[in-house]
Amino acid sequence: MLEIYNSLTRLKETFKPLHEGHVGMYVCGPTVYGDAHLGHARPAITFDVLYRYLMHLGYKVRYVRNITDVGHLEHDADEGEDKIAKKARLEQLEPMEVVQFYTNRYHRDMAALNVLPPSIEPHASGHIIEQIAFVQKILDRGYAYVSNGSVYMDVEKYAKDYPYGKLSGRNLNDIVTETRELDGQSEKKHSYDFALWKKAAPEHIMHWPSPWSEGFPGWHMECSTMGTKYLGEQFDIHGGGLDLIFPHHEAEIAQSCAALGHESVHYWMHNNMITIAGKKMGKSYNNFITLEQFFAGNHPLLSKPFGPMVIRFFILQAHYRSTVDFSSEALEAAEKGLQRLQEAYSRLMKIEPSAVSHQPSELRQRCQEAMDDDLNTPFVIAALFDSAKMINTIHDGKATISEADLKELREVWKTYAIDILGLRLEDSAASQDGDGAKMKAFHGAIDLLLSIRMQAKQNKDWATSDRIRNSLTELGFQIKDTKDGFEWSI
Repeated sequence: MLEIYNSLTRLKETFKPLHEGHVGMYVCGPTVYGDAHLGHARPAITFDVLYRYLMHLGYKVRYVRNITDVGHLEHDADEGEDKIAKKARLEQLEPMEVVQFYTNRYHRDMAALNVLPPSIEPHASGHIIEQIAFVQKILDRGYAYVSNGSVYMDVEKYAKDYPYGKLSGRNLNDIVTETRELDGQSEKKHSYDFALWKKAAPEHIMHWPSPWSEGFPGWHMECSTMGTKYLGEQFDIHGGGLDLIFPHHEAEIAQSCAALGHESVHYWMHNNMITIAGKKMGKSYNNFITLEQFFAGNHPLLSKPFGPMVIRFFILQAHYRSTVDFSSEALEAAEKGLQRLQEAYSRLMKIEPSAVSHQPSELRQRCQEAMDDDLNTPFVIAALFDSAKMINTIHDGKATISEADLKELREVWKTYAIDILGLRLEDSAASQDGDGAKMKAFHGAIDLLLSIRMQAKQNKDWATSDRIRNSLTELGFQIKDTKDGFEWSI
């Protein structure tokens, strides 16, 4: 039986879906105003493995992962500029140009990491009507108030009827103590109240009509709305990074209870953080390394390029609830470990069976027990390494294996290493190194071409400039001129 750690109860619990044979899973996706970094890769890979394992167990899974393209303000607060609108203003683009550009690049990076696409990928901007209706339900039940055209959750009133802070372990008294009140400087009753709908300032680019003002939804509102729209008023699993527990997921619980009278999520799951020198990796800390930089090796903290499968293996070596501290040395060690598995798999496929087996394998049982124990991918990898030793012994002629046992061993490796962990073991270790070097050369060649194009534009040599752009476009490249030069993607 699959057991998963429920962040709500702080216990491992046997997974029992609401509807037999079916699983509804919602995972918080990216805010698309910049390239994906290693911190984005971890939840994507974590919940990709869960998605794969649930399907392996025979469940029909509806996996919803959202795209945040409006309402996520700077510092995850209720004041300040929209992150996407700010990027659009700086780049002199339409906000949806920014959204499309970085969504395309996110999809490209996820495909490289062998992350399966979700069943549904809704955009916050495409569900404004539904979010307005959700806010109205909260108002109708008396747990929100309108102030100067904005709508805020009345946390104090809500906390009288529901346990606010149950997911994060905070209580309202703690939150009041930690929150500074600024008399007369806020339209909120209390500073810990959070926005369900914000009236747009005149300079705000993205806004929609509502019963309260021309404005936009609060950041927390989109997930409550889209989760219940596609998975029902109650669904099985909600996932995301540990940093989202408060205030984002705590606010989601409050919104659902306030609007529907009950919680929506049965199992909350959270992956831990990627850190650099002990500090969370993230755009807000300006200490992130993008996935593209990992693949090309063009960052000062990287000793060389690292292929997508090395990144995936590096993340899966640690349990999803533990912290992973990044270093180039740790990635090099992961690369060597992945090469060992790739070599073992290559040898496994070349082994000839004998009539008698002296190598019975408990690999399937070990892998299944590890996965059933809250997705313990490090234990699965350890079992595969132990199996690799046996494979090498057979390959070197020091032991034998029967045809039936060989078939079983190959099936288990394919099931757990390839289908569930999502590792591309068919790629040889040499090709991984080669791909990294080739990718770096490839990126350098495109950058050189676009630098020549920029020089041609400065010299008003429009024919050369247009020829380079048009030729690259025909080959499938997307070229974007920026105030600092250019950006490109495929």
